[in-house]
Amino acid sequence: MNASIDRRALLRKGSALAALAAGATLPAWAQTPPTLRFAAVFSDKDIRAEMMNRFAKDVAADFKVEMHLNSTLFRQGTELVALQRDNLEMGNIAPQDISKQVPAWSVLTSAYLFRDANHLSTFFASDVGAQMKKMVEDQLKVKILGPTFFGTRHVGLKGKKKINVPADLAGVKLRMPPGDTWQMLGRSLGANPTPMAYAETYTGMQTGAIDGQDNPLPNVQNMKFYEVMGQIVLTSHLVAFDLLTVNMKTWNSMNAAKQKNFQAAADKAIAWSAAEHGKREAELADTFRKAGLDVYVPNVNAFREHAQKMYLASDDAKNWPAGIVDKINAMK
Repeated sequence: MNASIDRRALLRKGSALAALAAGATLPAWAQTPPTLRFAAVFSDKDIRAEMMNRFAKDVAADFKVEMHLNSTLFRQGTELVALQRDNLEMGNIAPQDISKQVPAWSVLTSAYLFRDANHLSTFFASDVGAQMKKMVEDQLKVKILGPTFFGTRHVGLKGKKKINVPADLAGVKLRMPPGDTWQMLGRSLGANPTPMAYAETYTGMQTGAIDGQDNPLPNVQNMKFYEVMGQIVLTSHLVAFDLLTVNMKTWNSMNAAKQKNFQAAADKAIAWSAAEHGKREAELADTFRKAGLDVYVPNVNAFREHAQKMYLASDDAKNWPAGIVDKINAMK
């Protein structure tokens, strides 16, 4: 009886060991790729959501990218810390969040620094851009794959009062994302910045908690802010971008070939997204005019001079790398 039980136990053990051995020798194509969780504030209607779908398809042989949009996994502004703590593998990170930990990066959040999406891409492809990315890698231990341009930020307001110069925004409660860097941007426009989460902005304007918001036109469409606004002031005060970022533990787990493919997939998706945003912006100004909004260009030079004067006089400017603004301005 005991001998029979022992034989059955040995057979079971042998079968289990054989299964483990078979699993260990499975070819790479038969193994389940590891999951990378991606977190972002934008919605599934955003062009960047399709950007990530395209990226996910291009890396599908090596990874499964799991999307968490609308700040459903991490609250806006907390994604970077989640990456650093190995609680998240990928995120779309605001440069303003990086500047909280790397003060030199505040220069990249200042108003009227980049002229357009091409200027932004040129910077990040340059030696100066590489130095700024390495600064983040060394200090924050995350890998920046590239800038995700999502349009040029303009001011959108509820009322009908015409805005021509910064003084016209005095006392206007302008929604800005939480954080000192964002509040500085609001003040540089002449407004009274009011911190509020992106997802709460529509209700905030609807109830009068804020008088307006600043976002690129595609965001205004995606979030339907135009339903609770009366005008769009084309201030063009910030070429808006976030950073497609991967947790350093995940990046270092890849061999050189996988890293190359991963970066190439990111570059391809980012370029597609930037082009799509450019097309969408060109169409939307007319779309909003036809919807009844007053869409017009103020005295942009007055806004630029006011903003740059404030930034250069700020404590933030003391942390900027020497000569970086001149180097960025000189880039074609």
